[in-house]
Amino acid sequence: MIRERRRFTRIPFRAPGTLETGGERWSTRVLDLSLNGALVARPETLDPVPGTPCRLEVVLEDGSRIRMDAEVAHVEGGRVGLRRTHIDIESVTHLRRLVELNLGDPALLERELHELGE
Repeated sequence: MIRERRRFTRIPFRAPGTLETGGERWSTRVLDLSLNGALVARPETLDPVPGTPCRLEVVLEDGSRIRMDAEVAHVEGGRVGLRRTHIDIESVTHLRRLVELNLGDPALLERELHELGE
């Protein structure tokens, strides 16, 4: 049995995004988000290695954007898991609202926000 180590709840979220690493940019599709990272579709010409720094920009329906610095956490087939290393206040505000709307549990959101601050 595999023990789940994830401290943050993933929320299914489909949106266009841009992944930047090594001075290059790729269009991608966000598959899910959490307060600590994201899962994105791996662009065909990108061969990411775990630990590689990158930047993700997610475009929301209203045109606002979530930008986060991250590192590649894992690569599984056509998907890349990203672990957030930095996020600005405007982006974390948008991300918090998305998570809040999808969790439906204020206590769980508060726990995750506390984890984020540690």
